[in-house]
Amino acid sequence: MSRTIPTINTSRLTLRGMRPEDFNRFAEIWAMPEVVEHINGDVWPRSKAWDAFLRNAGHWQITGFGQWAVQRHGAPDMSGQVGFFYAKRDLGADFDDFPEAGWVLTPDAHGQGLGMEAARAAHDWFDRVVTGRLVCMIAPEHKASLRIAEAMGYEVMRDAEFAGSAARLMARKGPPQ
Repeated sequence: MSRTIPTINTSRLTLRGMRPEDFNRFAEIWAMPEVVEHINGDVWPRSKAWDAFLRNAGHWQITGFGQWAVQRHGAPDMSGQVGFFYAKRDLGADFDDFPEAGWVLTPDAHGQGLGMEAARAAHDWFDRVVTGRLVCMIAPEHKASLRIAEAMGYEVMRDAEFAGSAARLMARKGPPQ
């Protein structure tokens, strides 16, 4: 499947496809300790960031969905990413066989409701275009991400361990009622 990546505008954000010139910023974001603090705590070397950057592009081409760059209106660079992907983490068919949602913002974008705004826009698109069950994995202590997940309609499936860290596995059968 090949798909043009849609652009989504909200009142403060643009969700857009990542471009080759975004890679340096993408790598900078994943090298920030505050970004990976609740994602096993290990900053990414450029090589891992490059693999993830290419994997995101491949998701759009193969599955028809993926992650968008999150860019604040008027800002020159992306401030994070939001969207959907298959991670195949060996956490069981009830998790691995479904698209996983994720959202990441730079520390200077925290505490402003931008994560909620980006996640809502992405989920609204998914509900209109792809539809179906979604899953997400969040560190149990990451209260801000848990609030976003709950607002998007995710419910706890179970707690697990992934890559040596505690993880809360959550599922969403469809949009919140």
